[in-house]
Amino acid sequence: MSLSPASGIGRFYAKSAKIIRFVRLGCSNRPFYHIVVMERRKNQHQPVIEQVGSFDPLPNDYNERLVALNTERIRYWLGKGAHLSTPAAELLGIAGLLPIHPRTYMTAWRNRRAAAEAEASSEKAESTA
Repeated sequence: MSLSPASGIGRFYAKSAKIIRFVRLGCSNRPFYHIVVMERRKNQHQPVIEQVGSFDPLPNDYNERLVALNTERIRYWLGKGAHLSTPAAELLGIAGLLPIHPRTYMTAWRNRRAAAEAEASSEKAESTA
């Protein structure tokens, strides 16, 4: 008895390119993401091979963004040659599983610069008032 092609066991599916990426779930104003392994050419609404984590980007009551990762399976799929999408690479870098993604550094730099400009403009407004 052979498994279905969506399980990743078929002849073509065993050799085709895999990718670790986010699949968006949740409501229109309340996103929630599953971190999944799937065929690279398929869109996010088609069957996945395996779910390896989840990510809730909206802060909870304690100002935390919740992430759950199955690091053992992520390392397995990366060892098998799976590619990473940029958002997944950023998240895995912040989690310490991979080196920090360059876009994470750029985002932090922009946030620090914007905070410094906001602080400078508020000090300027207070001194003129």
